[in-house]
Amino acid sequence: MPLKKSGTIWMNGKFVKWDAAKIHVLSHVVHYGSSWFEGIRCYNTKKGSAIFQLRPHFARLYDSTKIYHTKIPYSIETLEDVTIKLIKNNKLKSCYIRPVVYRGYGEMGLNPLKNPVEVAIAVWEWSSYLGDESLETGVKAGISSWQRLAPNTIPTMSKAGGNYLSSQLIKIEALENGFAEGIALDAYGNVSEGSGENIFLVKNGKVYTPSIADAILPGITRASVIQILKDEGIEVIETTIPREFLMIANEVFVTGTAAEITPVCSINHQTVDHGKPGKITRLVQEKYFDIVKNGNDPHGWLTFIK
Repeated sequence: MPLKKSGTIWMNGKFVKWDAAKIHVLSHVVHYGSSWFEGIRCYNTKKGSAIFQLRPHFARLYDSTKIYHTKIPYSIETLEDVTIKLIKNNKLKSCYIRPVVYRGYGEMGLNPLKNPVEVAIAVWEWSSYLGDESLETGVKAGISSWQRLAPNTIPTMSKAGGNYLSSQLIKIEALENGFAEGIALDAYGNVSEGSGENIFLVKNGKVYTPSIADAILPGITRASVIQILKDEGIEVIETTIPREFLMIANEVFVTGTAAEITPVCSINHQTVDHGKPGKITRLVQEKYFDIVKNGNDPHGWLTFIK
């Protein structure tokens, strides 16, 4: 889906026109993948426009850059304020928010430390990542032949741009095989995550999700879903999950800022249980969308834009 242009983008302390937001072709990020980003959503709730989990997303961005010895030249409070101003400037009631930190134009070579650290934030209108219908009926997924990154290679706890070369291969393969999404295994053959989502499995009333040691990104929506399930008295087990567990699960769903809470109805052409979203999946969707659409927020996860 083509990007729907907004009016302005914030770059390095200035609001610039959408089409003027450019970088030099010899910027370090273009050649060595030295970027870190976030995906955040602003919802037009019944109580007004509100950003979901604003502080946790920016906190993860700072963690991502720290792993790569990169210091963001703005405070977290500044970036939060800029995000709110940007949404107001573009007169958006709901939108997707993309902050990105990257190494810019300076020296050429693998050593990034002498290249400037640049920051940009963009906002635009964007519907559900896997399609609005997928939230209701679920998607077909396939187990990818591409594995997630092995330990001590590239840190998966950092939401770094270069990590998503792997995700692209997973996504392309899934689409070529007739699936909406791919499910990747880790280096040991255990369940890891989708190309851009965390994954949950339900078996006999208990919910399982891979641990952070299974080459996953520690998802903000993932953490929110775990809290929602615990609030409902449902046991959540973060553990290593063997591949075959996907074949016998009663329910499977994926989570993410873009994907939100999307059911998985089949895996490798094998139906998940009865092929329809299950009770726990529906419960999580109900509680999640009550927060982000109705504005009923018992946890303080929403930042309302006044």
